[in-house]
Amino acid sequence: MTAQILDGKATAAAIKSELAVRVAALRERGVVPGLGTVLVGDDPGSRWYVNGKHKDCAEVGIASIQRELPATATQQEVEDVVRELNADPSCTGYIVQLPLPKGLDQNPVLELMDPDKDADGLHPTSLGRLALGIEGPLPCTPYGIVELLRRHGVELNGANVAVVGRGVTVGRSIGLLLTRKSENATVTLCHTGTRDLSAHLRQADVIVAAAGVPHLVKPEDVRPGAAVLDVGVSRSEGKIVGDVHPGVLEVAGWISPNPGGVGPMTRAMLLNNIVEAAERRAGI
Repeated sequence: MTAQILDGKATAAAIKSELAVRVAALRERGVVPGLGTVLVGDDPGSRWYVNGKHKDCAEVGIASIQRELPATATQQEVEDVVRELNADPSCTGYIVQLPLPKGLDQNPVLELMDPDKDADGLHPTSLGRLALGIEGPLPCTPYGIVELLRRHGVELNGANVAVVGRGVTVGRSIGLLLTRKSENATVTLCHTGTRDLSAHLRQADVIVAAAGVPHLVKPEDVRPGAAVLDVGVSRSEGKIVGDVHPGVLEVAGWISPNPGGVGPMTRAMLLNNIVEAAERRAGI
């Protein structure tokens, strides 16, 4: 058996085409969605991510609002930019690119953000709304994973899902999404304290590997026919390496490549959060 590829690039491209139609409809009503980014310093990786987000915006017709500060910026200066975007009516939602340079405390910055302008879906208020079943922005990577599975026909209703890694970006937040009645999955969250990780993985219909440990999930850990999402990213000998061993391709029923799987979906769902926020405000 060779797994079917969960093609994040192609799926994200389809989503962006759909979003472009929705943005055009908003513009006809005089509503122009705008994504803001706050970049502090000149870290090459952070700049690459921010530039990619604005490139995506241009593809679908979302306006770009870029705020850049030097690495020497003070805590007050960064927080002032956040207050500015909170008050800017042209900014539908925004992100503060992390990590911030040393000497800056990200928690007060993130808590200062207007939850209704939370493009990433990771503000404490957004996660609280998700837990309570209240409409709001969803965490982009978990949302992208669910949408990638849905569009490839992978059944989540009643599925056993093993999530590896307990970071807020994926591990902790995806359980809130997958256990909603609309997804209805049973989720096991595995981490460094989990006894016999392989036993949990072998029982799973879906594995979400988000630990950042190279090739942590091996072929013998995977139930034949399972769907495997490779989310974690590490560097080994100068190359980007995922959490899933290449041999899993011969055991799984579906597998997401890394890169090219979940990453493009995360970016697409960021745009989706902006468009949905604009539609909510327009009463659509």
